[in-house]
Amino acid sequence: MSLATSVLAGERLALARLLSQIENNDPAGLAALSELFPHTGQAHLVGVTGAPGTGKSSLVNCLAYYYRHPPPGEHQQKIAIVAVDPSSPFTCGAILGDRVRMRDLSGDPGVFIRSMAARGSLGGLAPTTSSMVQVFDAAGFEIILIETVGAGQAEVDIARLAHTTVVVEAPGLGDEIQAIKAGILEIADILVVNKADRPGVENTERALRSMLELGHPTRRVIKHHGAVELINVTEEETEFDSLWVPPILRTTATKGDGVPELVQVIADHQKHLETTGEREYRDRARLQTELEQLLQGNLVSRWRQEVSESQYQEILESLIARRISPHQAVEVLLDGGQPK
Repeated sequence: MSLATSVLAGERLALARLLSQIENNDPAGLAALSELFPHTGQAHLVGVTGAPGTGKSSLVNCLAYYYRHPPPGEHQQKIAIVAVDPSSPFTCGAILGDRVRMRDLSGDPGVFIRSMAARGSLGGLAPTTSSMVQVFDAAGFEIILIETVGAGQAEVDIARLAHTTVVVEAPGLGDEIQAIKAGILEIADILVVNKADRPGVENTERALRSMLELGHPTRRVIKHHGAVELINVTEEETEFDSLWVPPILRTTATKGDGVPELVQVIADHQKHLETTGEREYRDRARLQTELEQLLQGNLVSRWRQEVSESQYQEILESLIARRISPHQAVEVLLDGGQPK
């Protein structure tokens, strides 16, 4: 039985082995991923991002526990968690300690937790996060929670991967102006003020609401040559457009407060994506982004095979000596390493 077949049959050991192969770019793992890809496209991907210290891991733990222990009469769902940890710029190591905060989920056969290092990626995710998510999708996990590296204002790769992006804030991490700066908050489908039992929660929520009043409902996402753009629309146009205005919720993950309401809003957003057709658009944009990233990586690899190391070092030395500019160096290297 092939590794992909074992994953489809629900074998956890095969799933773990395949995830390791994919993270290490093993050719056998990539071949299995290709075999699994036709079985993807069913899971709902929920990204959880925000600044360090906002309680993302604890909130993910509460969400997964609620999905596994829903109220009577509700469907119990299979949950996968991908937790991305930052890598040290000096040792390249990572603690991979998010699962320490998820002890409530240990031993549950309907939950699979995978920690992975960012490996130098600056977008909040690891280079192979998307591939791992596809494996979980094919394996039959219905909800995939993706926790990013503690992100600032520009680490927004999660918005290109997830169907629903949850941005987590917390009181006491900065002034109100910081909370409404452009960047990470603009990718939010849902805004969560975690640690809501702390002083200052009203100020944090007020700042977030001010940001929303500036950006919604006169904001619409459009696609232009594969890029995502935000444009302003008139009040008359918004009457005919089904726009999702990100709600603001309060949670206290350590106590489980606000988690049922968050789960309901995630379900509402999932329904919104399906009824408006935006889910299909997001899937298309995500796959296009992945295709272009893979193309870039493979083209660079093929190019390095055509240019010898001595030619590359020669051009690099000329660049360091300021005899040629970086743009000139690129032109020479693309011409096979031979100056014109």
